[in-house]
Amino acid sequence: MREFRQARWDEPLIFELGGKGRRGVEFTRFFPDDPLKTIPENMRRTRPPDLPELSEVEVIRHYIRLSQMNYSVDLGIYPLGSCTMKYNPKICEEVARSPKVELLHPNQDESTVQGILEIMYKLSRWLAEITGMYEVSLAPFAGAHGEFLGVLIMRAYHKHEGNLSERTEIIVPDSAHGTNPASAAQGGFKVVVVPSDDSGCVDIEALKAAASRRTAGLMLTNPNTLGIFEKNIKEIAEIIHDAGGLLYYDGANLNAILGKVRPGDMGFDIVHLNLHKTFGTPHGGGGPGSGPVGVVETLEKFLPVPRIVCEGGRYRFDYDRPYSVGRIGGFYGNVPALLKTFAYIMSLGREGLEEVAETSVLNANYLAKKLKEVRGFQLPFDGKSPRKHECVLSLKRLRDETGVKALDFSKRILDFGLHPPTIYFPLIVDEALMVEPTESFEKEELDRLIETFKAVSEEAYRNPNLLLEAPHNTSVGRVDEVRASHPRTLTLSWRMYKKDKNALVDR
Repeated sequence: MREFRQARWDEPLIFELGGKGRRGVEFTRFFPDDPLKTIPENMRRTRPPDLPELSEVEVIRHYIRLSQMNYSVDLGIYPLGSCTMKYNPKICEEVARSPKVELLHPNQDESTVQGILEIMYKLSRWLAEITGMYEVSLAPFAGAHGEFLGVLIMRAYHKHEGNLSERTEIIVPDSAHGTNPASAAQGGFKVVVVPSDDSGCVDIEALKAAASRRTAGLMLTNPNTLGIFEKNIKEIAEIIHDAGGLLYYDGANLNAILGKVRPGDMGFDIVHLNLHKTFGTPHGGGGPGSGPVGVVETLEKFLPVPRIVCEGGRYRFDYDRPYSVGRIGGFYGNVPALLKTFAYIMSLGREGLEEVAETSVLNANYLAKKLKEVRGFQLPFDGKSPRKHECVLSLKRLRDETGVKALDFSKRILDFGLHPPTIYFPLIVDEALMVEPTESFEKEELDRLIETFKAVSEEAYRNPNLLLEAPHNTSVGRVDEVRASHPRTLTLSWRMYKKDKNALVDR
């Protein structure tokens, strides 16, 4: 157990730093003439913008201090279950930062952006091969955006078949990601929930009872949120298809099967991928995301416009798609994330992608075996199936015996320089602690996590108050999470802060 103390600066907002007339750059050196002369008079501001005035060194110090009060995947393991928070290779970052990319503009003529169009076209073909789909659109900007597109495609398909008024339901398992029922409801469908059986998989009999002529489709991830592979996936596909519905694959857990088995071969009709998860692009803090969607051949005509096509070695956007669901964004996809994915796949190749799955599954099972032995821990559905990319522990016994909940346990982990796992998800596990190590972290780092969990568990039995008041060594102590996320207390801009300083959550 290594000593950990996070930096704790009493750092003001950048607007509160600096002084009148301070500058980080002198524009007159680059623009000898008045730079305002280059701006049409009718586009000039009537008054200067309310921006902080600081020297370069003040800006650098400010952001370095903030970074020292933060935690990132470059500092250590980020075992957030189902989020697949893996290390972001720097070579992929370098590719996306190339001036050849940064200086492109989405409104350029297609003849001047042939290179990036070629990359995106090839990437779509690679992702189609990886997932077993016929065609892939790179347009969605996030996983949930991809889910919503998948639901729109279901609507378009059933409308084309003339039975949309009858197909009013989408089925989701009780262990599903929360965005699944949200996307289904947003698409205008009624959500029907089916329970899990005693092995942690979809209850087949319940699914048979739920599937009907009202079924538009089933949204499912495999392996599921418990980290268990749905062994009856072929039967599940048959049940949904026999009912006239479509099978949708939530790609959040693709890391476990990458290069090993394809959703298309399992019987899925629609697939979304989280490039910011499986393919090592930055993830967290609300973005940046990318959620491409793949479909089987019968659904290809419903994909959104534009589509990238290749004709005679030249690439262009095609908008002439009469059955398309239309545009789903202002521009075509999150290009930096797509570039990082392209570089990631290029650097690993087929064998490397398979090794990603192998290592992530090995790491998850190693943690599952070791953590279920921690005092107060239990592994639900133990012995039913090996785990894939993640495992879900229950701290119900720890709570019952010490009064320490999963939330309290996770807060204390912060004091040892580790980011805690996902908690209270999936909802079918009481006091859930959801751990996903990914392939990015070495055995020594996993062992450090295991030893930390053991030590914190023993603390809970010796001195529960220590956990109930944690964290102690971080830049910010325990916060009132309800108040911190309430719209009335969020202060999202300098203008809001100036208007009501009392609205700012205590630092």
